[in-house]
Amino acid sequence: MAKIKLDLHDIYSDGRAIEAELQRVIDEAVRKKITLVEIIPGKGSGQLKKSVLRFLDQGHIKNLYHRIEKDDKNFGRIFVHFRNK
Repeated sequence: MAKIKLDLHDIYSDGRAIEAELQRVIDEAVRKKITLVEIIPGKGSGQLKKSVLRFLDQGHIKNLYHRIEKDDKNFGRIFVHFRNK
């Protein structure tokens, strides 16, 4: 299974950089027909995770992926599943 991993720890305080990286990784997954994107916002206060989920919930982004899975064993990790075949 092809997978892309995006760790947001280094840019956690830069909202524009976060959105740009999220957009880049979603576009790359679609372009390369990747089936799974792992996004690591980290545990922290949970604000970055909420921001990532809000980004993923936008209509034009939501149409690009199949489903989101929040890791029940690691609060600081989100999986975005694609139906790319």
